[in-house]
Amino acid sequence: MHARAALAAVILLTAACSSNDKDSSSASTAASTPATQTSAAPPATTAPSTDVATTVVATTAVATTDEATAPTATDAPPTTDVGAKTCVAPQTAPLDAASVGPTNADGAGEEWSITSFDGAVIRAHWFPVEDLAAGATAATVMMGPGWGSAGETHLGTVGNDTSIATLLAAGFNVLTWDPRGFGQSTGTIEVDSPEFEGRDVEQLIDWVATQPQAELDATGDPRLGMVGGSYGGGIQLVTAAIDCRVDAIVPIIAWHSLQTSLFKADTPKTGWAGLLAAASAGRNLDPTITRANATGPTGVVDPADVQWFADRGPGDLVDKITVPTLIIQGTVDTLFTLDEGVTNFEAIAANGVPVAMLWFCGGHGACLTPAGDEGRSGQAALAWLRHYVQGDASVDVGATFEFVDQDGVSYTADDFPTVDAQPLTGTGSGSLDLTAEGGAGPAAADGPGLAPLVAPITPAKADHAVNVSIAAGSNDSVLVGAPQLTMTYSGTVPDGTAPTRVFAQLVDDTTGLVLGNQITPIEVTLDGATHTADVPLEMIAFNAHAGSSITLQIVATTVAYAQPRLGGSIDFESISIDLPMVDGVTRSIVE
Repeated sequence: MHARAALAAVILLTAACSSNDKDSSSASTAASTPATQTSAAPPATTAPSTDVATTVVATTAVATTDEATAPTATDAPPTTDVGAKTCVAPQTAPLDAASVGPTNADGAGEEWSITSFDGAVIRAHWFPVEDLAAGATAATVMMGPGWGSAGETHLGTVGNDTSIATLLAAGFNVLTWDPRGFGQSTGTIEVDSPEFEGRDVEQLIDWVATQPQAELDATGDPRLGMVGGSYGGGIQLVTAAIDCRVDAIVPIIAWHSLQTSLFKADTPKTGWAGLLAAASAGRNLDPTITRANATGPTGVVDPADVQWFADRGPGDLVDKITVPTLIIQGTVDTLFTLDEGVTNFEAIAANGVPVAMLWFCGGHGACLTPAGDEGRSGQAALAWLRHYVQGDASVDVGATFEFVDQDGVSYTADDFPTVDAQPLTGTGSGSLDLTAEGGAGPAAADGPGLAPLVAPITPAKADHAVNVSIAAGSNDSVLVGAPQLTMTYSGTVPDGTAPTRVFAQLVDDTTGLVLGNQITPIEVTLDGATHTADVPLEMIAFNAHAGSSITLQIVATTVAYAQPRLGGSIDFESISIDLPMVDGVTRSIVE
């Protein structure tokens, strides 16, 4: 497979994870007015309420090339207040859209070119519900693609997924689109920036509101949900924060911050950076993206570049989301790890609106263990949209928290975090020569899906490591959350520009696999003095069976991150690891 085509397949991921199958100088001054909402919705841990699906109402000035004019900078955006909710619609540019023709040879779908605020032309693909009765309308779902990809135009088949065909069969209109700079859309790629890609989607929402098949909550405000994976998940979080016309979202394998996901402990995640760069080769990227990718292998990060990625969001914007949100995250996702989803979950839950989280064996990574019910993610996504966008209270949206372990066994809980039990612990000590050989990875993965493509950047059991054994005990122990590592150490390393780091991972001694394929970079100070580091590791979901054991490995290098400064050694006077064991979960075996 050609490299770029292969990477497009990797980063698209919307269907795969659901079925397990510019003018930059004007950016800061041209940003749209953020939407605001107040909500009296029930808390996240209560039973879902259909009130949220029916009371978010707004109006917005919608212009066409032949009729109305756009609001000017001095115009106050229109406001509609219904019950306990207030929606202040964003100010947008006049609607300028041109029909391009049918999407597919059989006539399914319509192609439209919609001009965004800065002149970028966004290609949209419109699939209205067929055979609506005269005067009838339907709710709409916007489905965004992954990084490097154009919007989906293949209908797919009806099943436990979020394909166009499945959504149409469920009674939704579907709008997909090529994000700016990808597919047939113009403009500079700004990585789901609220000031660029976010405003593009606001224009698309304006357009949806003019379609005769679209159900409206108010003039200019379509009944609207969003779904999509990876890049198509990030844009949902941004859009829901800045445009209150969105009624519910299902971000799949998305991120909270590109700082914590791409530069954890100020360490470039070079494994994924290379794949992402290949997926966007030849596209009109903001130069910061190109520069950061070029310097990443040195291990030295430019704070200005890191800040640029942090500013893309969603970050603190998630605090503004007040619509029902289902967060779907992958237990083996090594790009956007579980912690990214948990951070989003907790921020939205604090707003007192329905929010749930589902972890499945997939995402940006290789599921090397039994996956369990591979259609569960898509099934949950569709149920969420039917309940909260269509307002069908008879549709069960499931538990607040659901996850799968390494055996394909699923569990549910009333909330996250679940009730903590006594942690599994391990202690040890040792010395580590800081050499490139024998580090963590690459993994041996010849299985289906993404495994062959991501194996070269996936951590595996290391030959050269300080090992600490952790015994499971006499009963099964369900482990969910972030292990806590404390280590007291001293060491030295030659002078150099590369940072000083070690990496920590957990290995299942039964299978020899790294738990969730996860590894955590840890900053260390190697000046000969004694120091103590206390850090959370990447989150896990694992059932430690009675009589089994897990090994903590501390290593010098990994295929997942940039190589740190080497040549010295580090002595670990003491190492302590706590694995988070939980109670309050219900186990169910999927046949």
